[in-house]
Parts: sequence; structure tokens; C-alpha cells
Amino acid sequence: MRELLTFGFVGFIGTLIMIVGANVLRHLHGGGPVTSVVLPTMLSTLVSYLANRFWTFRHRDSTGSGREVAIFFGLNGVGLLIQVACTGFTYYTLGLHGGVAYNAGLLVGLALASAFRYWSYRKWVFTPAAA
Repeated sequence: MRELLTFGFVGFIGTLIMIVGANVLRHLHGGGPVTSVVLPTMLSTLVSYLANRFWTFRHRDSTGSGREVAIFFGLNGVGLLIQVACTGFTYYTLGLHGGVAYNAGLLVGLALASAFRYWSYRKWVFTPAAA
């Protein structure tokens, strides 16, 4: 339960970074609806890796190599694709261009990507400690 709660808190911080960053890039700097998601998500990924490695999953084995980092960022790439697909679907397929629709697309994409990330981190990145 502690692991899930700390993962959720780290996710909350990552969500703030992503949503605030995406909205700043989209609405204040005129970025595209999809490209405005990428940079804040990359920053959020870096913060999330550090917080998850040294707090959420600290009790799990670490390879201490670039393998863990590469897999983490690769899986986050899949999560980013999920988020971008939801944002793009909302904007381009549904034709919803307002701020509320944009943020709704971000949140749906984030929820789906977060579920994937939690499952994949436990399975492939932060493995159980060896007995």
C-alpha cells in the first residue's frame, strides 16, 4: 500500500509538471496541441524516475546500470504515445479545440498512461529485491 501511495504522490507531482507545462506551451507560447505535451512530459519523466528510484521503489533491486534508466525511459515513451494519442484524438478527431477539452484529453491520456507505467515499472524496471 505504501508503494502505491508514494507512486501516486510522485505521479501527482509529475502530473502538475506536465499539465502546467503543456498549458504554458500551448496557450502562452502558441505551441501545437500535441507537441506541447512532449517537453513537459520529458521533464516529468526525469523527475519521476529520480523520485521513484530513490523513494517509491527504494526497497527493490537496482541494477545500478544504464539498463534500468533505458527501460524506464523507453516505457515512458510508450506512456507518452498513449498521452499524445488521447490529446490528438480529442483535438483532431473529435474537433474539440477549447481549453477544457484540451485538459480533459490530457487527463484521460495521463490516467491511461499512468496505469501502464505503474504496471510496467513493477514488472520490468523496479523488480522485487532478491531473497
